Amino acid sequence: MADSPRALIAVGASAGGVAALQTFVEALPADLPAAILVVLHLPPGGTSALASILDRSGPLPATPAQQGGVLRAGHIYTAVPDHHLIAVDTESYLSRGPTENGHRPAVDALFRSVALEHGPRSIGVVLSGALDDGTAGLTAIKSRGGLAIVQDPDEAACRGMPESALSRIRVDHVLRAGDMGAALAKRLAEPVPDWPATSASRIDELEARLAAARSPELLGSAEVPGVAASSGLSCPDCQGVLFSLDSEGWRYRCRIGHAWTAQALLHEQGAEVDRALWTALRAVEEKRDLAQRMRDAAAADGRKRTAARYADQVEEVAHAAAVLRGMLYTAVPQPADPDTERRPNGQ
Repeated sequence: MADSPRALIAVGASAGGVAALQTFVEALPADLPAAILVVLHLPPGGTSALASILDRSGPLPATPAQQGGVLRAGHIYTAVPDHHLIAVDTESYLSRGPTENGHRPAVDALFRSVALEHGPRSIGVVLSGALDDGTAGLTAIKSRGGLAIVQDPDEAACRGMPESALSRIRVDHVLRAGDMGAALAKRLAEPVPDWPATSASRIDELEARLAAARSPELLGSAEVPGVAASSGLSCPDCQGVLFSLDSEGWRYRCRIGHAWTAQALLHEQGAEVDRALWTALRAVEEKRDLAQRMRDAAAADGRKRTAARYADQVEEVAHAAAVLRGMLYTAVPQPADPDTERRPNGQ
């Protein structure tokens, strides 16, 4: 077909990503011979206006992806809320597979599917976003002979995703969002690589099936020999056991498929601790208020020893509340990962 794409371009963004995406699509050539699939992390409820925003921002039409929709060259397809956007050959597939780093749609799920389906014809673009989403998927694209492009962290509104990719992957280009269109046009004007794609790893194949909700039982209740081993950690989403997917302890999945990177897991565990401390503060302050009422009632009845005992409890609980409040109110942001700054471009 004349509009059959020569390649699939997978684009991922999160915090600060809308502006980066607008700049990116504005500079795309009108005759781009590739289909572009976009994941921006979205809340599960409601609708997304991203397609209409991008449709007004550049020369290429943009529409929300549809189940079984044919992917055409020169067209932008955006993920919809609460569904992973998956590439299946040259069609889009919408899945309610397990969340990855708490997200559905997830950048890594899209990147991984494009890598497995299109090998050297796959292109991954990581734009502004927090933490390390997109790094695992971009790794899969590079391992299959595809092209990896990352937004210059100095331009990104949020440096986390670009810096994470640069710390772990030897990417092909580090560019400002407005310069990516020319680089893509140049790449797509070259002959399509005719070498066979390298075989996908077992873990990439496993995760692609999980994201597509096709084999949710694969991890099961036991370790998968040669692929995943129990980490001793629990999943923030379901409290199940997390399995380590690599020897570095960088990526994890639970038995029902929720995926976490170590960085996102640490961030979420910090949020869980924070929630637990606020809950504890509420319980302690309620206990203090109740002890005060009982102290006052005992004093009104002339039961001085009982009133003194409740007064001691009030003092003790008030001290505990002050400690908890101090921990919550004086928390400081976590420092940036120093290795991200020391290891540019996969060094």
